[in-house]
Formats: sequence, C-alpha cells, structure tokens
Amino acid sequence: MVKTNLLFQNKTIPVYLTDTNKQAMDKLIAVLNRKLETGKKALKTCLASLISVEVVGSEATLHSFYERHTLTISLY
Repeated sequence: MVKTNLLFQNKTIPVYLTDTNKQAMDKLIAVLNRKLETGKKALKTCLASLISVEVVGSEATLHSFYERHTLTISLY
C-alpha cells in the first residue's frame, strides 16, 4: 500500500492506495469536490471530519473522525 497526501478543505489528508494510479487520485479529487457541493447530508458530515482515505480498486473509503460517519464511495 502506498501513502500520499491530498489537500482538501485546507487540510492535509493522508490517502492510502493499493497501487500508484494517478488516474485514481484525479478521480478521487473530482469526486470529493463534487460530493462536497452536491452530496447528501451524511456525506457532507463525513467530509467535514475527514481524517484519511483508503482507495482500493474503484472504491474509496472515507475515514471520519467519528467512526459512525465513515463511508465508502465509488470513484467511477
């Protein structure tokens, strides 16, 4: 697993990838920004307290400060 960082909402968020796929990072950034604008309340709550992201294949698990807010979203 490879670790990299992402600047999101003026916070540095660690991102763990199963492979070093630049396209996955680009998709992750696009999806997070889109979900911040148009996502449901549960997703916005998760993004507000985001502490790390784990990308496996085409899915990203968003780990929140509060475990109950952790979600998995599709990147594609």
